[in-house]
Amino acid sequence: MSSVVAQSHYIFGVRSDVANNLCFLDDQTVVYPAGNHCVCHNIDLKWQRFIPGKEKSSGMCAIAISANRRYLAVSECADEGTISVYDLREDPSRKRKVLGGGDVLVRQFVCMAFSTDSKYVIGQSGDPDWTLFYWMWEKQRVMATVKTGGVTNPIYQVSFNPENHTEICVSGKGVFKLLHYFEGSLKQSSSPKLESHNFLAHGWMSKTRVIAGTDAGSLMVFDSGDLRREFSVTASFPMQDAERWGVDSLIGAVLGSSGCLNTRRVFLPFSSVNGRKQKDSTLIEADRDARITSIVAYSRGFACSAGKGAVCLFEKTEEKDYIKTREILIPEDHSISEFSQAKQQEILTLCISPSEETLAASTDSGQLYSISLSSAEMCKEEQVHFEFLSHFFHSDAVTGLSVCSRKPLVATCSVDCSVCIWNYESNTLELYKGFQEEPYSVALHPLGIFMLTGFADKLCFMNLLTDDIRTFKEFSVRGCRECAFSHGGHMFAAVNGNIILIYSSVTFENTLSLKGHNGKVRSIIWSEDDSSLVSCGTDGAVYEWSTLSGKRLSESVLKSCSYSCVTMCPDAKTVFAAGSDCSIKEIQDCQILREIPTEDVLYTTIAMSHSGRLLFAGTSAGTIRTIKYPLPVKNVWTEYQGHAAPITKMVITSNDQMLLTVSEDGCLLIWKLIDKEGWGLKRDKEIHYAEETLITKLDLEEKNQAMLELKTRVHELQIENEYHLRLKDMNYKEKTKELTGKFVQQIELLETKNQVLRSEKDKQELVHKEAMAELAARHSRELQDAESTNNQKLILEYEKYQELLLKSQRMEEDYEQKLQSLEKSKVQELEERTRFYGDQLQESLLTLEQHQSDAGQKVLELEECNKQMEEDGEREIQDLRLKYERKLKDEKDTNLQLMGEIGVMRKKLISVQQETDRRNQDINKMKQEEQKILGVIKSLEKEIQGLRKEIQERDETIQDKEKRIFDLKKKNQELEKFKFVLDYKIKDLKKQIEPRENEIKEMKGQIREMEGELEQFQNQNTQLDLTIADLKMKLKTSETETHRQIQKVRQLETLVDRFKTDLHNCVGHIQEPRKLKDSICKLYHRYVQQSDLVDIVAMDADIEKEYSRQREHMERTMASLQKKLAKESEVHHAEHVKIMKENVSLIREINQLRSELRLVHAQLHEYKNQENLSKNHRGRSYSGIADGATGPGGGARPGLMEESGTVIQLQHGRGSQPQTRRSRLTNLPALST
Repeated sequence: MSSVVAQSHYIFGVRSDVANNLCFLDDQTVVYPAGNHCVCHNIDLKWQRFIPGKEKSSGMCAIAISANRRYLAVSECADEGTISVYDLREDPSRKRKVLGGGDVLVRQFVCMAFSTDSKYVIGQSGDPDWTLFYWMWEKQRVMATVKTGGVTNPIYQVSFNPENHTEICVSGKGVFKLLHYFEGSLKQSSSPKLESHNFLAHGWMSKTRVIAGTDAGSLMVFDSGDLRREFSVTASFPMQDAERWGVDSLIGAVLGSSGCLNTRRVFLPFSSVNGRKQKDSTLIEADRDARITSIVAYSRGFACSAGKGAVCLFEKTEEKDYIKTREILIPEDHSISEFSQAKQQEILTLCISPSEETLAASTDSGQLYSISLSSAEMCKEEQVHFEFLSHFFHSDAVTGLSVCSRKPLVATCSVDCSVCIWNYESNTLELYKGFQEEPYSVALHPLGIFMLTGFADKLCFMNLLTDDIRTFKEFSVRGCRECAFSHGGHMFAAVNGNIILIYSSVTFENTLSLKGHNGKVRSIIWSEDDSSLVSCGTDGAVYEWSTLSGKRLSESVLKSCSYSCVTMCPDAKTVFAAGSDCSIKEIQDCQILREIPTEDVLYTTIAMSHSGRLLFAGTSAGTIRTIKYPLPVKNVWTEYQGHAAPITKMVITSNDQMLLTVSEDGCLLIWKLIDKEGWGLKRDKEIHYAEETLITKLDLEEKNQAMLELKTRVHELQIENEYHLRLKDMNYKEKTKELTGKFVQQIELLETKNQVLRSEKDKQELVHKEAMAELAARHSRELQDAESTNNQKLILEYEKYQELLLKSQRMEEDYEQKLQSLEKSKVQELEERTRFYGDQLQESLLTLEQHQSDAGQKVLELEECNKQMEEDGEREIQDLRLKYERKLKDEKDTNLQLMGEIGVMRKKLISVQQETDRRNQDINKMKQEEQKILGVIKSLEKEIQGLRKEIQERDETIQDKEKRIFDLKKKNQELEKFKFVLDYKIKDLKKQIEPRENEIKEMKGQIREMEGELEQFQNQNTQLDLTIADLKMKLKTSETETHRQIQKVRQLETLVDRFKTDLHNCVGHIQEPRKLKDSICKLYHRYVQQSDLVDIVAMDADIEKEYSRQREHMERTMASLQKKLAKESEVHHAEHVKIMKENVSLIREINQLRSELRLVHAQLHEYKNQENLSKNHRGRSYSGIADGATGPGGGARPGLMEESGTVIQLQHGRGSQPQTRRSRLTNLPALST
């Protein structure tokens, strides 16, 4: 238990203040920031992998994933802004590189992007420099930097060209730049003047095309840096040039199909002719706000956010334009609240999975949504709705946390006016509900079927139903910021300011009111046996109350500290409290035994493990600390980074396996507590969770009635379907007869056509053969002519080549002669120069020798001068020492006299300086006030001048608008005339269209019926083809059998003829008996054997018939056996899975029992040590115990002699605790089913 490690297991929540806070790792896994982690969340399997943030960082700013989905870049703020690059293919993800600004001081990186080859990274820094950095990140080398924005022109997004990593796009407020990297610098390639636009997002559609979105809801298409088109995201279709549409189509687009005015914004795009931009667009203002905050491209087009709660899908057309095909909305979730504002969420980030199957979105309220693009395209409606990616999350600080013992449930409440019930074993959201007012506190009943929720004006006792949270009872407890059920569940405590109210959860009566705190109560906790309750408050008091009598058992008051949280040991003898003095206090017998100070952080919440061996503390920096108990001599703890904001609440589950923390960042983090050997922590007894839930009688009756109605409806539908099937069978049989006759006629016609076509084919083959022979003869002639002409050309070229060879040889000889003459001249010049420079060297050497001799003489002279100067200096120093020693004595005497005078003068100086400082402060304040007043006067004068100018400008504009109004009135009259004519035409056309539409609908219905009938006929034809093939096979077999039978008949006839002839011969020997006998014997030997053979052949035919019959029977039995085998294999597989699960559960139980054995051995050893220590220290501590007993509240606490005995009794009496709890639980109302 001493070597415990807290490991991040699961987190609920998303940080919406991080740029690009959602991206796909693969089709099933998304990456998003939560707390101080980056979470890899698997959507299908519901597991999470964590990438922890940097220690002592102030939070994440942005994330980015590479194109190959291998690397993740995370921007974090600390003393300096850095970008950490992680390898996602390793588990755990390894930090590869850390990128910084180098010599440039960077506070934070606002946005980042990877290149398509994942070798380069760009990062945009924030205030005050707004510098863009270009790295080769694997070598941590800054390739180039450039300033892109400023304080008034912030940058929102940077990105690489998907096909060229040297081209970068930067967009922001009044900024849209395309930068090129060339020779170590980033240069701007185009500079369109767009200062009036605020670009929030952009996306690359191709190598040269970029689409950018503004806060005004317009999409701008840039091609090679030039603005080509502009259209609105709210338009129902992109309109083409005005020349194509004309006045009539424009009026139709504005009026719509129903003739009423369409309030959507409509743009006519810019048309480009010969490189010029001709702006032929008219704008019709829209009612709704449509900020485009995210754009993501995919193969068929792009998706972009379209204001609050909406996403638009655009697809490419053949003319390289984009058409709006679908609108996806965030649905209103009335299960959260009747006044849900889910549609008012603004979408911050969009991302598409690698297979382009799923579109995911994150919002400014910390929610994640997703939708299948294939299902959205198949939907017939124009508007489709998102679904939650995993669960509903809290969007603001979480203020309440509670856990129950009978179920793996956790309750949380938040500033966003919602209450959630989570399951920490299955990592799912069980229930959630929103309210009109903020819930301050929450508490779960130990059974997990009731809940307390505190509001500003009441305390609600609620039932947790299967699909809802309903209020059962309300109490008039105002501003209840703390409430808690007892461990037995028969009582609950609620805080009302500085009073603690205790109620019975059976009768709902107020049994006790605990008064004593002078300030607000900040935390309460029940003892294990529910006999006492400990509270702490802002008045610096920690009180222990008796829940039976309502009396105060012990107290500890420290007015200099404002306590925020309190907890106690399982034996209820030691209390721990954390407060505003940045320390944890161990309180026992009304005395503070020990303090654990922190390092520049504030402890916000604390919790004690149920085994009493570990103390957990949450800090204002979002970290948790684990401290051993008994507390060590030195301040030793283990710290873990979890949240990005102060931790508000902390709870440990009843089996000591999970630690749950919530924070102001809106996240619920589940920590798994394990020891260093890897075994999970367990208590002495294993807990089996309950599975029952509450449901109201009305809901049950409604569900049962609905089930009965559905069953009757199913029975009726079965009968109707059978009747319709019989009618259809009758109709189809008649139709099949008609169709078979038609098909036979068509087959005969096709056969005649085939014969005609074959004859034509033979004729055309003869014609083609003759044409081919003529072409081959022509080709051979042309080949011979070409060969003769080419041979002549080759001869001429060869002669030219020989002439050029002779010329080149002559040129080479001339160049060799010139080279030889140049070499001779160079050799002569070198010899002359070497002689000249040798003479100069000899002269310089002689001069050097003379200078060296002169320098030696001068050195000797200098040494003699130095010796004489040193001797004179020593004599003068001795004389000066004597003089100054005398002066020092005189000055020391004078200094002693002056020191007294200086002390008096210092006091006067201090008083004078204080007065001058006060006066200077007054003067500075007066000057500041004067400057403020002067600034206000100047600003007012400027405002007056500006207002005058505005008045003049507005007068001018009013005159212009009056002129325009007059012109528009004239145009309006003309358009009304057009409208009257068009209305008349529209009415005529509608009259003509309606009967035709009805006919079209009837024809479509007939076509569908015919198509269904055709499919059935096709299926029947396939079946008939199969039956025909079987009959043909049987015909073949029957033909072969008849052929055999005919052969047998012929053979028998020949035998009969032979036999007759032989008989006739035998009859001739009637008068000669011996010959007759011999001839009859010969006949017998000759014909009896052959008849046997004939019988054998007949027997073979019968055997073959029997064989074919048995073969058919065996095939049928094989098919039935295969079906049975498939069913039995499925059953066997299910049984195998069950056995595997049982084996896994048994292995877990064995491991748990082993860990429990180890814990029991360790506890026995520790109890023995404690008994020995208590025996040794009895005599020493007796006097201190007697003194403590005489103090306040000393009579109510046992001595150390009794404590050792009570520990043993508690250990032996733990077995009887569940029975007492069961007896208490039986008093509760039996509301569960």
